[in-house]
Amino acid sequence: MLIANTNATRKAYPSELKQVMSIEKAAESRTWLSPWSGINPGATPLVKLPALAAALGVGQLWVKDESARSELGSFKALGAPIALVRLILRVFPEQRFEPNRLLSGEYKEALADFTVISATDGNHGRGLAAAAKSIGCRCVIVLHANVSIEREKAIAAYGAEIVRIAGNYDESVEKAASLAVENEWTVVSDTSYEGYEEIPRDVMQGYGTIAAEIVEQTPQASPDESAFTHVFLQGGVGGLAAGIASYFWELYGAQRPAFIMVEPQQADCLYQSAISGEAAKSEGSVDSVMAGLACGETSPLAWKFLKESVDHFMTIEDSAAVDAMRILAAGKNHDIPLVAGESAVAGLAGLIHIVKSPSLAADVGINAESRILLISTEGATAPSVYAELVGETAEVVLHRQKAWHSRDIA
Repeated sequence: MLIANTNATRKAYPSELKQVMSIEKAAESRTWLSPWSGINPGATPLVKLPALAAALGVGQLWVKDESARSELGSFKALGAPIALVRLILRVFPEQRFEPNRLLSGEYKEALADFTVISATDGNHGRGLAAAAKSIGCRCVIVLHANVSIEREKAIAAYGAEIVRIAGNYDESVEKAASLAVENEWTVVSDTSYEGYEEIPRDVMQGYGTIAAEIVEQTPQASPDESAFTHVFLQGGVGGLAAGIASYFWELYGAQRPAFIMVEPQQADCLYQSAISGEAAKSEGSVDSVMAGLACGETSPLAWKFLKESVDHFMTIEDSAAVDAMRILAAGKNHDIPLVAGESAVAGLAGLIHIVKSPSLAADVGINAESRILLISTEGATAPSVYAELVGETAEVVLHRQKAWHSRDIA
């Protein structure tokens, strides 16, 4: 299903939003985070897929590959760590901690009794656990019933204490909040709620690094026009989308690219928000193979940025995501093979659905001249799940990718 957002506008980035998230703050976050050993040096790849673009009937197709961001395997390595750094700076102003030295562990003794907690579908919790281990504070992670044991072990490997509940993601958020009150811990969540916006803002601000790298990697872009006509964004609570859309909106103003939001059919909180005009809840079961997008409630803070910047909202079936995973893994017709996890491919699945329908393509303005950007947000963060869905392991795909690079160099 696809709908146009009647509230979408083409105007300069509002000053009230710039006071919350800005390119300037994104650059500061990027500077603080860059020395951290938990992320790989340099930008993640921005690759072109000319064969797939031709098959889909679009002019250009680019994919930002966040699987290469760090050993965590996802974009979440940018959000939770910078939010934790900013939180500690606010809580302990008298300590005069230097931001660049926090993640190197130079203040471990001073922070040993400080505890943070969060609910997660997997990637956010893993990023927070990794950052807490580097900084030296304690970390508790609440997991709901649908988070795989594989993802649990990956989080626990960073020393986090795991709390399991029987409910869904939104119930795990409630459990984390109650435990925080009981134990005087601090919640580091990527979704906002009434009275809780600073930390989710910082998480979203960390994602501005992705947008900054994309701009640097597309020199063909002019100061007044993006290199892309359309950007597809994954749903979830809306944090990633807000971080990316706000950056491009501030940079290009009324000339920003068109943004298309894609969610699982059964976790359509942003789609429902577009219908109601305010942050809303999903009408589905919130049980999707796209685990990172299986969220039932829109982040109200993220919605402030999305309600006027996203041009279309759409939902896709789980099977469409699996097909998209396989397409990227195959790397057919000389395109580079890519390892993209279940939640990483929502944008491609949405694009494929749109171009199959001439009327939908016309509604969204996608044609043979369109320049499309997709953000592959994760690799095989649950390797066994990836292998089951794709029909081959991530290692096999990466071997093909290595061979592709060797051939390209030769």
